[in-house]
Amino acid sequence: MSAPVQDESSRVEAAAAKPAALIDLKALTYDELSQWLTAELGAPRFRAEQLFRWMHARRVRSFDEMTNLSKAMREQLARVAFVGGLELDEVLVARDGTRKLLLRRADGNRIESVLIPMEDRITQCVSSQVGCKIGCDFCLTARMPLRKNLAASEIADQVYWAQRVLGEAGEGQQVNNIVYMGMGEPLDNYEQVVRSLKNLIDERGANFSGRRITVSTSGVVPKIPQLGEDVPVNLAVSLNATTDEMRTRLIPINKRWNIAALMEALHAFPLQQRRRITVEYVMLGGVNDTLDDARRLVRLLRGLRCKVNLIPFNPWPGSRYQRPDEGHVEAFGAVLRDAHYTVTIRYSKGEDIGAACGQLDGQVDGQSEAA
Repeated sequence: MSAPVQDESSRVEAAAAKPAALIDLKALTYDELSQWLTAELGAPRFRAEQLFRWMHARRVRSFDEMTNLSKAMREQLARVAFVGGLELDEVLVARDGTRKLLLRRADGNRIESVLIPMEDRITQCVSSQVGCKIGCDFCLTARMPLRKNLAASEIADQVYWAQRVLGEAGEGQQVNNIVYMGMGEPLDNYEQVVRSLKNLIDERGANFSGRRITVSTSGVVPKIPQLGEDVPVNLAVSLNATTDEMRTRLIPINKRWNIAALMEALHAFPLQQRRRITVEYVMLGGVNDTLDDARRLVRLLRGLRCKVNLIPFNPWPGSRYQRPDEGHVEAFGAVLRDAHYTVTIRYSKGEDIGAACGQLDGQVDGQSEAA
């Protein structure tokens, strides 16, 4: 499926032509929007709820569609602001039903978001940046330099596009869970990520439950406890190694914040009742998949309320790593289970369309942003 070319082009051109002084109203939280309308336009506060609902509940893309606003107000808004977001280039569908949404910013940069069917629910993996500066050695996105932080409107718009795509498919499906595990490091774009989270969980807008949203980090230590204070969402951490030597090789951010500092931050994360931190461990064949690694992981996690996702590596062209033997994965998981940890072995879906974990690179029509 593709977005209508004529509508898409006109909207992209219009967005690209907007002066920098215009403010993206969809990137504001409800409180920020209310304050801006009062201070800048002298509008009554109830207008903020009207605008917010149009953008985040009804997902309209222009002021002209906001029919309960006067024409004069719509014209006034258009002179000083715009409704930000993304354009849909293409939807790829894998054999297993996974959908990859190829989305484009007004400046032409591309990102990807993935819809993963999981039994009776759909989990959406959203991106927070164009590219990434963390440089994880096993991740295809790491081949791209960090080009742009996504605005809160562009992060949330991935979810709104997914809702449109699923609605048009007519299968009665909807996004049930959202994971910030796509392109980029969410906590490296902290302000916009938190704004997008607040907008997604706001009952006047998309009204997602914070219990259904998970933010994943490679280990931006100072922001981890702060995230739990700012928004009531779940936390996942991409650990992937049990020694500093190995983790620094795989995830260079470990040079700045080592495993000890990371574990201290995880213990400081304000977990809500009955919630656990998800520890993600990408298993690389012959690298970090030994029983000694598993035993060290048990010791590292002692006292942390958590569950473990083991993710066998998903190969991509040019990667130096291999997927581990299934027997190694099962044995590794058994060590953790024997220590009374909940373990899920996550065999990623969508590999045939480059939608599996670690394979996102902004590819459209065979042209990769990572190339």
